[in-house]
Amino acid sequence: MEPFRHCLARFTLSHPSFADPRRQLHRDEYLALFLFGLLNPVVRTMRALCASSQWQRVQREVCARPVSLGSFSETQHLLDPSLLERVFADLGEQVQGRSQGERVGARPWLVVDSTLWRALPRMHWAVYGGGQAGRPNRAVRLHVSFHLLDDKPLRAVVTEGRRCERAVWRAQWQAGDCYVGDRYFGENYQALAQLDQKGCRYVIRLGEQARVHVEEERPVTEADRASGVVRQAWVGLGLYAPRVRTRLVWVQTPKELLRIVTNLDEESMSAEEVALLYRDRWQVELFFRWIKCILGNRHWLAESKRGVSVQVYLALIAALLLQLYTGRRPTKRIMELVQMYLLGWASAEEVAVGVQRALERRTKSE
Repeated sequence: MEPFRHCLARFTLSHPSFADPRRQLHRDEYLALFLFGLLNPVVRTMRALCASSQWQRVQREVCARPVSLGSFSETQHLLDPSLLERVFADLGEQVQGRSQGERVGARPWLVVDSTLWRALPRMHWAVYGGGQAGRPNRAVRLHVSFHLLDDKPLRAVVTEGRRCERAVWRAQWQAGDCYVGDRYFGENYQALAQLDQKGCRYVIRLGEQARVHVEEERPVTEADRASGVVRQAWVGLGLYAPRVRTRLVWVQTPKELLRIVTNLDEESMSAEEVALLYRDRWQVELFFRWIKCILGNRHWLAESKRGVSVQVYLALIAALLLQLYTGRRPTKRIMELVQMYLLGWASAEEVAVGVQRALERRTKSE
């Protein structure tokens, strides 16, 4: 909790209601209790979380007083999620990179992708589409820019499920960024041209229906072929002139033939590196699986749009805090150690020793 409270103290953004002397549940106590609920293996509902605030250790380490169900529920409407977005960004800067980045080059490559959480029927703001008549699907979408070299989420936006991934991505463009994306992000050819004009670099897969006009074939080296590359060429995308000019690399996998475009030339990035970089895109899928399955962010402790955004940002913050503590994203064994500590079965010293052993085993296996 200490680094989390330290980050919170740096930001004064708060609702005027928190300054009311009659209010007993303050901003930092609410967020600390919420974070405790996400990490605790037993607490799964808002009612159980409020009941846990009666315990002496929770009051000593998390919140200073018992919290009522009404107070906890009301506070979700007062908190601005942008506060947690700033805390998330601040913690993200503290996470150090890993040696894995050596194989994808020195550029800070960002994998853009999103994942869905199923929403409750009464969360009407999260209508997604599809489903049965009178019972449409509802979902919450987390849009992430995942830093490959540092193995961490760098930017995150929480929206309702129907929000367009490309629109959210476009709003986050920054000059000098380097992006890796799947087929959905390669459907808009003009967006690729705009990225080039903005000074951004990209490695993005094309869909099977993409219209490609080959302009100049380029040679493929033995190192390229060893990575599955079968062909590369400078091409124009689209049916009509002027076409968007880009470099296309064909990569054969055991299952299918991938077509990957980039605006980097062969001197800046070889076809082999393009193939390896796109393969590393799956790190973001592993992160989504981790945050859903191992961290266990499966039950909504808040149901309003603000409250859900607070919960998802806190889940991301919990992931960064654990990564700062252990040196890398924790495995299931490490998460079990942390949860044993929260249950009182393991001391902080035992957790530290167990984490070190788990990291040593993981290093040897790699």
